Amino acid sequence: MEFETYTLPNGIRGIHRQVKSNVAHCALIVGAGSRDERPSEYGLAHFTEHAFFKGTARRKAWQVNCRLENLGGELNAFTTKEETTIHATTLRSDFAKAAELIADIAFRSTFPDRELQKEREVIADEINTYKDSPADLIYDTFEDLLFAGSELGHNILGRKAAIARYDGAAVRSFVERTHTTDRMVFSSIGNLSCKAVAAVAARHFGETPTSERTFLRERPADVAPFERTVTRHTHQIHCIIGCRAYGLQDERRLPLALLVNLLGGPSANSLLNVVVREQNGLSYNIEAGYTPYTDCGGVAIYFSSEPCNRDRCIELIRRELERLKTTPLTSRRLSMAKKQFIAQLAISMESNEGYMLGAGKSFLVHDRVDTMEEVYRKVEVLTARELTETAEEIFGETSQLIYK
Repeated sequence: MEFETYTLPNGIRGIHRQVKSNVAHCALIVGAGSRDERPSEYGLAHFTEHAFFKGTARRKAWQVNCRLENLGGELNAFTTKEETTIHATTLRSDFAKAAELIADIAFRSTFPDRELQKEREVIADEINTYKDSPADLIYDTFEDLLFAGSELGHNILGRKAAIARYDGAAVRSFVERTHTTDRMVFSSIGNLSCKAVAAVAARHFGETPTSERTFLRERPADVAPFERTVTRHTHQIHCIIGCRAYGLQDERRLPLALLVNLLGGPSANSLLNVVVREQNGLSYNIEAGYTPYTDCGGVAIYFSSEPCNRDRCIELIRRELERLKTTPLTSRRLSMAKKQFIAQLAISMESNEGYMLGAGKSFLVHDRVDTMEEVYRKVEVLTARELTETAEEIFGETSQLIYK
């Protein structure tokens, strides 16, 4: 059995999968992230995620943090550019307690300024930690350039000076504007019936008043290809070669995902890992990733190396891109790439928590979730010509960013 769905009267949608397990996972996924911040609010979506744990009308901050942990469970949250997710893992018998706590956090948080002052310091430390990792920071800089002029073009954490300004009133205003019930999904997986889960959701989420999003996200304007070098005095050089790509609503995202996985996915036999690392010993870390957003996306090929190996690495990467654009895969290579991609998807779905979060996001964006069998069929019918055409379109013009 795959996922079953339901909708509460206030517009919050639910999606559930029943599996045989003593452990249950659930999450409230809200379609509000850093992309929905105004220019004066950069970093506020992530700050709000932290603020949710600082106390509610029913609980002090320490009670929020201990509620599930005392039962052996877990409570956490994360923010992306398009979503904020509060999620929990408990024993099946404690599922209702987890749902109640998530609802309490999402809808009854009080955002006390005394607690928020402490959290400002925590986030400032998080920002400093991030700045100390050029391998992570370069991705943000690249997206700043790739989506320049749009709300996708700034990092999630924000700047310390801005964080210092945000108080409870700012958080409440942001939540009221962006955390609307028509952009919420309660996703769950565990050994409970969908009927039982829907009853729990109705009890804890159903009293929340109906609210609707009053603004639209704007698709980022196109930007010209760029080549930038940033001096950061790192021991290695860090480089990203990438470009704009398809969004979540574009059916061509599947052949692109397969192509990027073949090019620089997690397997040791990816094209770039073989040619750059295994055959030439030029880089310890080289990878390719595809990040789709609602209406656009980006592909990023990252590597780090000794400065003297930089140009050779770039040459080899561009050679592989050109080959994908001009030479269709053999039937054997295509078959292997499909089997690898499908197996990786299947293995990733062995994590019930990951499966639950992925399904929730898919339901939020598409209002449906493809079964694994449907995904497998879509992958199986992809042709070498489709991949070549995708490579030609996506990698026709690329941009480049270097940290040195």
